[in-house]
Amino acid sequence: HPLFPPLPSYGPPSPLFSLQCLVIRSVSFVLSLAFLGAVVLGAIIGSVRTWLVNALGGRANTERKFDAEERARAAERRKEAGKWKRRQGKKHVDDEEAPDECPPLEGGKDPIVCDVGYYARRVGLDVETVKVQTEDGFVITLWHVYNPQEYTPLTVEERRHRGPHVFSGQGRGKSFPSSNRRYPVLLVHGLLQSAGAYCTNDDDSFAFYLCKSGYDVWLGNNRCGLHPEHTTLSTSDPRMWSWDIRHLGVLDLTALVSRVLYETGFEKLGLVCHSQGTTETLVALSKDQRPELGERISVFCALAPAAYAGPLVERSYFRFMSKIPSSAFRAVFGIHAFIPFMMTMHKALHPRIYGTLGYYVFSYLFRWSDTRWDRGLRDRMFQFAPVYVSSEMMRWWLGRGCFATQKCILATQETTLREAEEDRRLENEVGSVSARDEESAWYGPQVPPFALWIAGSDELVDGRQLLRRLENGREPHVQVVHAKVIEEYEHLDVLWAMDAIDQVGKEVRQVLWRTMPDDAKAVCRVPLG
Repeated sequence: HPLFPPLPSYGPPSPLFSLQCLVIRSVSFVLSLAFLGAVVLGAIIGSVRTWLVNALGGRANTERKFDAEERARAAERRKEAGKWKRRQGKKHVDDEEAPDECPPLEGGKDPIVCDVGYYARRVGLDVETVKVQTEDGFVITLWHVYNPQEYTPLTVEERRHRGPHVFSGQGRGKSFPSSNRRYPVLLVHGLLQSAGAYCTNDDDSFAFYLCKSGYDVWLGNNRCGLHPEHTTLSTSDPRMWSWDIRHLGVLDLTALVSRVLYETGFEKLGLVCHSQGTTETLVALSKDQRPELGERISVFCALAPAAYAGPLVERSYFRFMSKIPSSAFRAVFGIHAFIPFMMTMHKALHPRIYGTLGYYVFSYLFRWSDTRWDRGLRDRMFQFAPVYVSSEMMRWWLGRGCFATQKCILATQETTLREAEEDRRLENEVGSVSARDEESAWYGPQVPPFALWIAGSDELVDGRQLLRRLENGREPHVQVVHAKVIEEYEHLDVLWAMDAIDQVGKEVRQVLWRTMPDDAKAVCRVPLG
């Protein structure tokens, strides 16, 4: 496939090969650290320059649309922290305090930790960790968000991985009764993130909002993530890191969907993905990858869908990475994890320092800002990024001949330009899809309905181009049940903007219910709101 260059193949480790790997790791450690240092330095210089311009110009908060709401939320958090502290010294809640449907199980000052369970307990929910094995032996993490007042967690044995087989065996189906059940929803994260990105905004977190609305929420993490694990390979073995976007979709996503359906007893689930999560889904569902997966998904909700590249790939450091040959890319970034020193820094630095530094580095690289976020929670947001990914994965995104070059996940640049020219010629014509378009379609009849929320000011990916492809009839089998372009939104605003629940979350909740199979609707609770 022209979009998926072959991956390197490594044999079993030998003394000589282990020595070669050690040399490669040593060289790439120095070179990748120099690259990271240049990026961090550029981010610091850029941030200082921006701060000085804003300070001297008196524009420190002029662009913060939710400044008043931000201050109000900070005051409310301080109030809740004081209430929690007082409550710890009492056996009973004060009479004047109204009963809470989901009373918090943690509280006080936020210690800023990389722990989704802790943030779930702050809003009266909890999280259990389930291990899932992929068909190629990776052990990945699946988090289940639940209301402790109505659900009994699985035992330690039940949470273990069940082996590599998918969609086999009778579903457990013990979590909920045969009526008033919760419909399962799987949330998948973006590049260099974990699914904790859905859990950082207190009650306005996507995961917690959907759970309190009445859905059964599961958070899927891709391979390696925060803690790399494999049934037979060690992290020093380059075979453990020889994978790209196809593996995340065809293997990881399939394993996650299979396990959620096994645990809940349903035949389908709703799938919500952000950024790279949408990419792996779009790849997996395509005709030449794993199209049968679509039969297990009732709707695919894509937040900031990443099918086409935005103008950001033309920046100098991305162009550099897309121009160097594969051998040079591997010399700089190695054949194991991509710049693992970032995770070392995560463990070593104070969480507030790490959160601040993480924001400025990512902001510098991807040209988005926290203008629409709750800045008081920003350090928390970056505790779940970055995570371990393979250098081969980053080469697929940024290397020569791959996404940054072709600017599309499933079509070459030549094909994309030709289709754009055809669309311009036919934009005023109305008719059925031609046979040629049918053959060039990415998806077949097994594909689930799509719902898209596109960030209009996103420079990282071009969601509008995907929407045009769907609207222009190039995908006759794809039913678009919802599409929205939020003009002022940047790439991460669909998750973290202070109005993201109003702009995106409530619509996702409605779309999930509207596309739910009739037999599931008959036994599931109607979502609140």
